[in-house]
Amino acid sequence: MNNNNIGKALFVNNRKNFSEKLTKNAMAVFCANEEMPRNGDQFYPYRQQSDFFYLTGIDRDCAYLIIYPDHPNPAMREILFVEPYSENKVIWRGEMIDSKEAAEISGATNVMYSDSFESVLQDLALSCDTIYLNTFEYPRYECKVTTIQQRFLNDIKAKFPLHKFERSAPILNKMRMIKSQEEIEVTKQACDITAEAFRRCLKTVKPDVYEYQIQAEIEYIFKYNGANGHAYYPIVAAGKNACCLHYSANNKILKDGDLILFDIGCEYKNYSSDLSRTIPINGKFTERQKDCYNAVLRVMKEITKLYKVGGTIDEINRTTYKLMEEEMIKLGLFSAEDVKNQDPDAPLYRKYLMHGMAHHIGLDVHDSVDKFEPFKPGMILTCEPGIYIREEGIGIRIENDLLITEGEPINLFEGLPIEVEEIENLMHNSIHNS
Repeated sequence: MNNNNIGKALFVNNRKNFSEKLTKNAMAVFCANEEMPRNGDQFYPYRQQSDFFYLTGIDRDCAYLIIYPDHPNPAMREILFVEPYSENKVIWRGEMIDSKEAAEISGATNVMYSDSFESVLQDLALSCDTIYLNTFEYPRYECKVTTIQQRFLNDIKAKFPLHKFERSAPILNKMRMIKSQEEIEVTKQACDITAEAFRRCLKTVKPDVYEYQIQAEIEYIFKYNGANGHAYYPIVAAGKNACCLHYSANNKILKDGDLILFDIGCEYKNYSSDLSRTIPINGKFTERQKDCYNAVLRVMKEITKLYKVGGTIDEINRTTYKLMEEEMIKLGLFSAEDVKNQDPDAPLYRKYLMHGMAHHIGLDVHDSVDKFEPFKPGMILTCEPGIYIREEGIGIRIENDLLITEGEPINLFEGLPIEVEEIENLMHNSIHNS
């Protein structure tokens, strides 16, 4: 059963494009994610490794993929392996996919069962010169858990020590940065569901409820609309909690007069969305909150103009920091004279804005990235300026997902309330209609 409902043409085309980028007489080998233990005999909900899904559409463990474009036998140039079908496992764990269904999902013409993987790998490896292996490569990624991909990589290198090895990640990262039309449509659906969840928050946020109760409203909308769940753990941060960039406790009570910051996104058919909004808990911004909010919004509108072909994340960051510095002076956080005398290695704005403004999104919420790579049509990136004034308990972030086109960027959250007056009016009406 293909729960993702994405046409197989996407995966066929992805494999074809990947194959064309391999060196002569090379073979690429991929391993699916494994189930991750939770406690006792329980496991976390399964999530496929993103590159494996990108190439196959298969959302099951115990699966492998071999791509060998130059093999003399056409049937062996692309082989998908899935777990052997077991009636007993179906009784206890639910539906499995057989080779026929795996072929329908992936578009692969040669599907075998994984109990034959080792022998096929051995046979193919003896005729190839180079083996491409896959690991997750992201600049800030650190994980102490040894993944199945790392164990798999080490195992293959030990079996074939005299082969030449290459990385598949650089190829896939560049491919995944440019979304196909089908990927764009799926991402739009993810954004639409996330937008609906935020609209529900506008109706349900009020003083004296808990952050986790608002989180429950978000999760209801996600699951009701067929999303896999969260693309990342949600931030529902009231008051001073919003000044913690990756706040995740979501267990404090909402207080009258405070702001609440949402950083939420659903995962739909394995593709992510990413939205941030900040609203007043009682439905009305104070003058100070409004000034801070509008400062961030002005900067957001200005830097959105930079999301064009040829732009870069680095350019957006540099521009944002400069603009936000000017807004911070207007807000009285420091003076222009202070800026002249500041330590250039520790600029004053960094106290109130500590993060970058943009990242790619796709199968991962922080998707394949090269912050110096010029923007091209088909890229989808976030735009997320903010300000965090801890001494005042004010944390504000506003975020949209923008699609790069040949012309102006397309905001995938177009129409979602963002102006102070829009937010206040909608919250006011929901209070009076409840």
